[in-house]
Amino acid sequence: MTDSNFKRFVEVGRVVLLKAGPYAGNIAVITEIMDHNRAIIDGPSTGVPRQSYPFKHLTLTPHALTKLPRAAGSGVVKKQLEKEGTVEKWNKSSWAKKRAAVEARRSLNDFARFGVMLAKKQRRDVVRKAVSKA
Repeated sequence: MTDSNFKRFVEVGRVVLLKAGPYAGNIAVITEIMDHNRAIIDGPSTGVPRQSYPFKHLTLTPHALTKLPRAAGSGVVKKQLEKEGTVEKWNKSSWAKKRAAVEARRSLNDFARFGVMLAKKQRRDVVRKAVSKA
């Protein structure tokens, strides 16, 4: 049998990133699969309430909780998340850091963008001088 190209599967315990809705950008855990379109998700430590969510608004992450029973309650999910340190693993991932950087850049006002432009000019000048010396 050949190995599959797919590594992330829809499964109970899979950590997902919400793409749409009021909790977009937060992570949650699949606690129950309803049908081929929807799942029940829960994010007790990230502020996402237990709810039904369509798969088209979820992105599967490489993280998954091991040994999470089907239809586990919020308390069980929270204990499992803390035990495995999944939220910390997510926050340390390059994916989460990149999302945070983009969000920080989007939230800049005009004066902060001006400061970023000046910093880039200074850095560019230092690099140009170092290259010309070498």
